[in-house]
Amino acid sequence: MACLAVFVILSGWPAISRGAEEKPNILFILADDLGYGDLGCYGCEDIRTPHLDRLAAEGVMFTDYYANGPVCSPTRAAFMTGRYQQRLGMENAIKYQEHGRGLPEDGLTLADALHSAGYVTGLSGKWHLGYDHERKPRQQGFDHFFGLLSGNHHYFEHMDRIGVYDLWLENDTVERDGYTTDLLTEDAISFIEAHQKEPFFLYLSHAAPHFPWIGPDDRDMVVKPKDKSWQTGSRETYIAMVERVDQSTGEVLAKLKELGMEENTLVIFSSDNGGHTWSSNAPLRGDKGTTWEGGIRVPCIAKWPGVLPAGETTSQVTITMDWTATFRRLAGLPEDPAGEDGIDLMPILTGKAPVQDRTLFWRRITDENRKVDEPSRAVRDGKWKLNEFTQEGGERYLFDLSQDMSETTNVIAEHPEVAKALSAKLDAWEKEMAASAAE
Repeated sequence: MACLAVFVILSGWPAISRGAEEKPNILFILADDLGYGDLGCYGCEDIRTPHLDRLAAEGVMFTDYYANGPVCSPTRAAFMTGRYQQRLGMENAIKYQEHGRGLPEDGLTLADALHSAGYVTGLSGKWHLGYDHERKPRQQGFDHFFGLLSGNHHYFEHMDRIGVYDLWLENDTVERDGYTTDLLTEDAISFIEAHQKEPFFLYLSHAAPHFPWIGPDDRDMVVKPKDKSWQTGSRETYIAMVERVDQSTGEVLAKLKELGMEENTLVIFSSDNGGHTWSSNAPLRGDKGTTWEGGIRVPCIAKWPGVLPAGETTSQVTITMDWTATFRRLAGLPEDPAGEDGIDLMPILTGKAPVQDRTLFWRRITDENRKVDEPSRAVRDGKWKLNEFTQEGGERYLFDLSQDMSETTNVIAEHPEVAKALSAKLDAWEKEMAASAAE
């Protein structure tokens, strides 16, 4: 069943006054391959997400929020660094057990920065930013890590697509019985309980609902590595996986409330890219792996009682790496000396600054790590979006997203000057990214 979303778009709201002298706890929950139209609060009718719907009712829901990339690793790299992933050469996802690639071994991450500001840092979940020892979470600023290094694994047997066991506690593999989503939830709750008395940054990075599509009641389902069963499934199974992520969110939020930490915790929920196969990106066009809106525009909800407004919807154009800058400011840190491509969202979300136009870029290219069927590049500048397919003979599309978020009507013939200007911005951005990656 198609999931249709109807929104009331607000350009701003009265500023909410509350002292934030204390450094807030930060909980960043990231789903994997969740579609734009897969939550009840975004109009979905066949998936029950009461906890995430309540989060939206008590917080701010974004209509124009984007992942940094149309696939996993690039978005995560941008979040950890606050910069376009192209600056790191992280254009495509890291392959299973691929060594020698990922975050820089000697670089500084968001976790490093928050740790330096007095935060205890934890990752419960998927990493997908490097297998080498110096690229693992504990060596990249996290005080605690429990989860998987690869892009996905069997939800009960915990081996990856090529059959390598992939469940870790700190720097070693660990045997745990249970469904991955539940194990990550238990770890996240334990982390919160253990760090009630100090500011924390918890990155709860779910593997779900990424394939293999295995629901919480599917322990006996036959899903084998190196087999087509790894990427088969059904909408019914997908629904069960998303509903378990919703349940997880409810359990973690309930723990915050039980411990009296709700008022001083900023909670973010989002996805690393658009959904595919069994997901719904409605009413958007395209899906994961593309620079159509369905590949990059994703759900996002933010809640901070007394600081952010409750039950509001914002049309502020936002991207994953904006949270990196935002979290740094909340921790009392200045702009990253290495540079920041994102912005601090708090002045906008609290009504102290107006919604602003943004110019954001995406690219999907073939490189030595991944062959891409339809390489493309895209830019959103205010209401306009240009999507260019860069193979020989590739088409070019221009959309006015304020009128056509579904990208149904190509208006490039009516506005050639807009397309020309946006294409020039893409050229300049690509030149800047190439120079940065070469440094």
